[in-house]
Amino acid sequence: MKLPFFLAKRFVAGESFQEAAPKVEQLNEKEIKITLDLLGENVEDRQMADDTVESYIDLLKNINEAGLDSTISIKLTMMGLDIDHSYCRENLFKLLDVARENDQFVRIDMEGSDYTQATIDIFKEAFQEYGKHVGIVLQAYLHRTKKDVEELAEMGADVRLCKGAYKEPADIAIQKMSEIREAYKEYAKILLEKTPYPRIATHDDELINWVKAFTKENNIGPSRFEFQMLYGLRQETMEEFVQEGYIARIYVPFGTMWFPYFKRRLMERKENIWFVLSTMFQS
Repeated sequence: MKLPFFLAKRFVAGESFQEAAPKVEQLNEKEIKITLDLLGENVEDRQMADDTVESYIDLLKNINEAGLDSTISIKLTMMGLDIDHSYCRENLFKLLDVARENDQFVRIDMEGSDYTQATIDIFKEAFQEYGKHVGIVLQAYLHRTKKDVEELAEMGADVRLCKGAYKEPADIAIQKMSEIREAYKEYAKILLEKTPYPRIATHDDELINWVKAFTKENNIGPSRFEFQMLYGLRQETMEEFVQEGYIARIYVPFGTMWFPYFKRRLMERKENIWFVLSTMFQS
């Protein structure tokens, strides 16, 4: 059964760039930066992976032509990671060639734990070649992140730190939210102290307030990092960040392959489910 897109419109800006672009422009006007995320995952067909790479390249070009203040986020499984490691790497480098030529930035998103090592391995190669044009995501709830964050911080990598959105077993990921928060603070501290410009991705007020206090106490200016949130959640907070002098960025997903992302957003918070149900009965 194909679900109607209107169910997902709170969290997904449209099914095409043309639908998403006006929403990006509106956020840019509020001095909020954007990362556009073409949705999809686990491509197992080479032609589809090739087409996805071209779609990512077109996205970079469209951002330039539209004059948007936006980077892009990509998933390696959309570029053929399930097919072949070397093939995926070649596809990523093809995209990064375009990003470097146009002084743009590509964030390699982190997927489920089965892909963590391969994603980090490919990122390290890409970072050596493309430097400031490529970044990665680390998930605080994974047990392995303590080692990963220290290693990537020593490299001076551009890291987006989030809690983690995938359901993982206890031997792979921390299960208690209080412990996830403590891990997040530990890793954020490392990134703030050792990397040029960490990205603090969270909707959690405890973590937001901790970052504000820690950076103030340690004379880390608001231009040295940025807060990130997801489209459809707490836009007023992002506008307040800008007014307070912080840099704010919203991740704006779009595309026809929106259902897995939409499902994860619903599973995160029961309020999201009620919001979607309520829209079904509005005229």
